[in-house]
Amino acid sequence: MFLHQLRNELWKLYGKKRTYIGFGMFLMAQLVILLVFRFSKASSGMSDLLETNGYNFRDFLSPLTAAAFTNLWLAYLLLPLYGTLVGGDLVAKEAEDGTLRMILSRPISRCRLLALKWVAGAIFSINLALALGASGLILALPCLPWGGLFVFMPGELFGVFSPKEGLFRYAAAHALMAIKAVSVMGLSFFFGCFNVKPAAATILALSLIFLSFILMNIPWFADLKPWFLTYHLNIWQRVYAEPIQWGKITESLSLLVGFNATFFIAGYAVFSVRDIKS
Repeated sequence: MFLHQLRNELWKLYGKKRTYIGFGMFLMAQLVILLVFRFSKASSGMSDLLETNGYNFRDFLSPLTAAAFTNLWLAYLLLPLYGTLVGGDLVAKEAEDGTLRMILSRPISRCRLLALKWVAGAIFSINLALALGASGLILALPCLPWGGLFVFMPGELFGVFSPKEGLFRYAAAHALMAIKAVSVMGLSFFFGCFNVKPAAATILALSLIFLSFILMNIPWFADLKPWFLTYHLNIWQRVYAEPIQWGKITESLSLLVGFNATFFIAGYAVFSVRDIKS
């Protein structure tokens, strides 16, 4: 019965046109960035950086490098946006439309209802992150020859990998991006359990995420980075480090599990006392 009800939730979620806004914007942004990267002088800085460090740029001008370069920025900015957009809609939108009252008139517990909606949102979030990785690679394949992976973030990352190792790192990074997408969805889902509009739930979640990001990047707060949510949300970028710090990744994953459980339990506590059926 749970799977049958989950199928109905997914049917409702994927039946909305705005559910696909994120997928469409990812494709558009990736295509624009890829074309600019490929057919302009934008890659010259990357070439100078690699050759200064003793690497042949042509060995790393590849679909993996282009896709990782593109998705690096989309994962920071657009992924939280579309994750919170859907999370804020799951409960708040149905309450706004009045359909939640009809659902709760049937013999189903509020905990079960929230669990169904959260799992549906988690499945969407995972699909969104994996689609980001797949589409970036597929769009880059016809434009560039296959080769190694180069990832660079000033002051954060400098990674050079063989094609086989690069493909593994790329896949692992997007698997961890899926955890980030689920977490930001869960935060927005928590706010949606209050008596607020869907847009308010989305804005509140994004505000907390961006505030955490700003505080984390203030130089004087460098020692406090592990205390901020976005530090753990961005564990995907640690897969590109050499060597991979599995201990820190595991620690962040355990904390994100705790965050998600807290968001759901707190959301249920708020939702369980709301007067919706009157």
